[in-house]
Amino acid sequence: MKLQILSIATFIAFMALPFVQVNETPVETSIQGTWELKDFYYYDDNKIIDTVGATDGYRQIKMYTNDRVMWTRYVPKDSVEWFGYGKYSVSKDQLIETLEYGSESMMEVIDTLRIFTFELEYTDNSYSQISTDAEGNRIFSENYIRIE
Repeated sequence: MKLQILSIATFIAFMALPFVQVNETPVETSIQGTWELKDFYYYDDNKIIDTVGATDGYRQIKMYTNDRVMWTRYVPKDSVEWFGYGKYSVSKDQLIETLEYGSESMMEVIDTLRIFTFELEYTDNSYSQISTDAEGNRIFSENYIRIE
């Protein structure tokens, strides 16, 4: 009798498995570390139409801590300095940077646009911050590789 009850209970449990909801732990995306820009993608109709690599000597580095971001850009043939500092937040598919201050040239941008929202594609060793238009269509992306 006990064996029959155990068999019936096992059968019922097995049949109920498709209806059991499993609480999945949310994927936590961490981009903490140091990243270097490797190239840009340009999009048309949300498809990559062109890839442009960084030119010789051009360097753009981003550093993310727990909640802060700092970036710098070096362009050998350009005397304009570019750097920025602020806070960031990240989710599975979105990166938001809120800049607090930057170089003189960046402060001109910050005066009109302080919060930068990007679509995010992320792996452990690379990520793309994708700029979109008002309708959500991809325009271009900056693609980074982890250097630390």
